[in-house]
Amino acid sequence: MREHWSQRRALPAPQFEALRDTFLASPLVGGSTLAGPFESSRGFAVTFREGGRARVLDRFPALAPHFDRVLGAPALRALTPFWRRTLTRIPNAWYLNVLLVSPGGTVARHVDATLRKPSETEDAVPEVVSVLYLTIPSKKGGELRLWNGPSEIARLVPEENALLHFRGDLAHEVCAFEAPEGALRASLVIEQYHFAPDALARLPDFQLESRAGFKAYLKHHSDRPAGSFDLDS
Repeated sequence: MREHWSQRRALPAPQFEALRDTFLASPLVGGSTLAGPFESSRGFAVTFREGGRARVLDRFPALAPHFDRVLGAPALRALTPFWRRTLTRIPNAWYLNVLLVSPGGTVARHVDATLRKPSETEDAVPEVVSVLYLTIPSKKGGELRLWNGPSEIARLVPEENALLHFRGDLAHEVCAFEAPEGALRASLVIEQYHFAPDALARLPDFQLESRAGFKAYLKHHSDRPAGSFDLDS
């Protein structure tokens, strides 16, 4: 398996702009739902299985073309040689994180394992992590560093509308960047997991996590079609 793969201009401009605007303007954006390395970031998150994919798209229709390009097999094909594809494990659970970092902010070195605790799987890491960059306000810093054990294997400069896939067992960090006050480095991160049936059953079909407060939930629901209000499971 390749360690990482990237593509510039991942989405047609209208689709990318709709997706970017959906998340940057979302009332759900608040303090990060993740601790530790993410303490200086903001955003919100969604955990889902295949059975909850339709609910995610109901909430965020602009995700549809992106999902078609990255969920499951498409991401694995980008990293896996054709002769090994029959051996790969297709993801069946996902953690989507809207990640906003302000100038001077960082995300410390870590390995993604967000669904390890809820799945009760001690060694769970994603099969692949997929990142779509929504806004990059400056070229002065903000690189993504990838590590394989103690060795740094890549220092990648993000670009708007660029898609990156990397192996889910790689440690990574986001460097600080310089930009005017109020600027944001925004990305859409999807951790893609494969779980055995018993672990998969412990995860919700759909769960939305936000620290923006109850008023944000009401505003989010008020922007949706009539009759589509439901409670998060």
